Amino acid sequence: ENEVRFSLLSKTDSDLLSFFHDRLKVYLRDKGIRHDLIDAVITPESDDLLIISSKAEALQKLVDSEDGQNLIAGYKRAANILAAEEKKGTAIASEVSSDLLKVDPEKALNAAIDKAASDAEKAVASEDFEGAMSALATLRAPVDAFFEDVLVNDEDESIRANRLALLTRIRSATQTVADFSKISG
Repeated sequence: ENEVRFSLLSKTDSDLLSFFHDRLKVYLRDKGIRHDLIDAVITPESDDLLIISSKAEALQKLVDSEDGQNLIAGYKRAANILAAEEKKGTAIASEVSSDLLKVDPEKALNAAIDKAASDAEKAVASEDFEGAMSALATLRAPVDAFFEDVLVNDEDESIRANRLALLTRIRSATQTVADFSKISG
């Protein structure tokens, strides 16, 4: 009987949280925040409505900037390449090996991800979501340079796997603040 009561309570809590999410979405849309950005910061478990609101506002500012738009384009390009390669079963290294970084743009991107991810995590920990978005926006130039100057699908399998791992790091860094895969445009 206790198990049944617990699951009912859990369902009730979930329904109540879902109701609050729906109301918050309306409020944020009325403030001019795009629906896809709201979806990018809300998870079914998100229970701090103020944090959701702050993240959504910070994400809206990011996508309104040129750096933000280009970062999202770079993220989508990385995600599309990864999805295609994962579908084909291409080997992707579990982590980036600095020994296999051969050209300056990939070395610069790896270093930029180290810094941006660290800065974004620290900012999120202190609930500074604009700071976290600003940290991620610094990836724009190194991501652009990487895609302009580096061939991801190198003939050498280990280099290709390492470069794909680098793209995975782009995806992971952005996840510290929001689910960029839900952002359209």
